[in-house]
Amino acid sequence: MNIAKVDLNLLVYLDVLLREGSVTKAANQLSITQPAMSNGLKRLRDLFKDPLLVRTSDGMTPTQRATELQPIIRDVLTRLETSIQPETEFDPLTSDRTFRIMTSDYAESTLLLELVGRLSELAPNITLDLITPSDVTFYDVEQGKVDMAINRFEELPLSFHQKVIWYDSFACVISSKNPQKNQFDLNAYLSGQHIWVSKTGFGVGVGIDPNEVQKLGWVDAELTKLGKQRDIRVFTRHYHAALQMAKTQNLIATLPSRAAKIFADDPAITIVEPPFDIPPIALKMAWSALLHHDAGHIWLRRLIADVGAEIAQ
Repeated sequence: MNIAKVDLNLLVYLDVLLREGSVTKAANQLSITQPAMSNGLKRLRDLFKDPLLVRTSDGMTPTQRATELQPIIRDVLTRLETSIQPETEFDPLTSDRTFRIMTSDYAESTLLLELVGRLSELAPNITLDLITPSDVTFYDVEQGKVDMAINRFEELPLSFHQKVIWYDSFACVISSKNPQKNQFDLNAYLSGQHIWVSKTGFGVGVGIDPNEVQKLGWVDAELTKLGKQRDIRVFTRHYHAALQMAKTQNLIATLPSRAAKIFADDPAITIVEPPFDIPPIALKMAWSALLHHDAGHIWLRRLIADVGAEIAQ
């Protein structure tokens, strides 16, 4: 039997007929005429090749076939009714949902740190599963396997939804013992040794070639425009590691300002402005169209946007 040729309204008729045990009562329940219901019963008998309901001294009695069908039909209709109902409102106070977020070390140390605190107040049973960029592909996000990605993106698939959380400038972090901190000009910057730190996009990194300056990102692109190149001794994807190395190893870390401020109160650290212009970067969240209308996802996106706006003030 080809299901495409079956009038699914007949399943509703059968469900009510078996529940009411009467053509007249079933017709009244469905607000149709008795002849229409009788015709429906005839079509059901043809469909299932069984009389389904037989008149006995006890009234209309279901056959063995009808008795077997009744819980199956009820389950199918219940599932269908549930699926087409408007989605219930998301209640963060009672939800125990897990949200999987691909996030860079930069976003995790700044935005997500504040978000976790807010969730403990507004949604105490929600769990965050934070995943690194190297663990995730575009396909994972597109298929809704990951709720969203938060990072600095050079490009994103057109099918993704996205929103800028904030824009951030750059700062240089150096040891407070560095004698050049009081006259940190371009010559001082270039005479020092540097830590490169970045991780954008998706997928497993393939390593860095220091000679491919055009692939090193925002900072080195601007130096190239000036005809200059810095001496990079360490390449890392972790901001905390870069901050610690700048603090203890007399290296210069050029970072987004909000990452640099993590150690702003540390007397062993000095934060200074870069001695050349670097365009600001955009921290974005991106998500699949499959999750765009999900009530819980909408709630989380709004919360992230609110937290980001407060941090950016």
